[in-house]
Amino acid sequence: MKRRLNVMPASPAPLTAERLFREQFLPFYPQDPSLDVIRRTDANPGGNPAIVQAIEETARVFAALAPEALARPDLALDGSDASIHHLSAALTPETRDRLFASRPVEGQPSLFVQFVLHAALYVGACAVRNHGGRWLVRNPLWETRVALESKAGTSEICPFSFLLRALSDEAAERPAGATLADRYRAHVEVPFEDADHWPIIAPPDRRIPRLARVRYDLLYRHLQTHLPELDDFGADFPSAERFTELGFQWLEFLLVGEGRALVMHGPATTTGRGKQGVHVFWLTKAGFTKALFFETDAGRESHRVTLGRASNGTETVVVSRFDGGRSVEDEMLWWGR
Repeated sequence: MKRRLNVMPASPAPLTAERLFREQFLPFYPQDPSLDVIRRTDANPGGNPAIVQAIEETARVFAALAPEALARPDLALDGSDASIHHLSAALTPETRDRLFASRPVEGQPSLFVQFVLHAALYVGACAVRNHGGRWLVRNPLWETRVALESKAGTSEICPFSFLLRALSDEAAERPAGATLADRYRAHVEVPFEDADHWPIIAPPDRRIPRLARVRYDLLYRHLQTHLPELDDFGADFPSAERFTELGFQWLEFLLVGEGRALVMHGPATTTGRGKQGVHVFWLTKAGFTKALFFETDAGRESHRVTLGRASNGTETVVVSRFDGGRSVEDEMLWWGR
């Protein structure tokens, strides 16, 4: 069967991550195995080092060529974690549309598909290089994963998934936690952070009152009054415009980790996707470090965020809410993992 290679999306419907996958990548998959089987099957069972070397060489080539492809000659992709944040800032809807507009060589994947493949390998290479990750090779190659072992436990990341979500319309509509940098920070950087050595912001028993009227400037003044030790929101905190788009009803605050991090949380009346939910932000002495979004049922009582303890005694943050008609609890270590 001849595969149909999509270049420009034909429909004006939103370009969700699911649609990007279905229209741009699914035609290249084998037709027999299920996606779950493909994603579980080791494409390098013999551990051939040449395959890994080829992957890492592809990542190096991407680092050299991406600045031109993204029209960002100043983009420095040096294999560091910081470079993922630089790359993330360049992944705009305009960038995506420009990649779509470039017509491929007959019979070859579009520039968009090739870009996502190579970018996924670059993101994986950074996780391998900087955090001792291990390649889990898959076919198609963009499904390749990286296994990570940290004090938070064992995990796998799929950079391909990070890229699709970052390049979707959903990322622009849901600014908190939706970018490539957000996901890399949450799934790669945070688990390896030495959180026990973060500087203390303030005593953990400091009580910060609820902010009933939420606006960027009011939040800044509120924290200056009640937590003056927090020097800055940090470079990655949402801008005033993006913060407004989150539509907070109110904000509450908890100092966790013996005062090493501030957890800021509140319900959002609307999001870009029209869904009600809870945004949770973590800030350290250096500012914003991560954000998570939890969907909730409309019209139900608000969420709760409380402190707990893991089996080893480590402090945890527990988010309780209603989702899908049932009570749900999400528990994570105090630094957001």
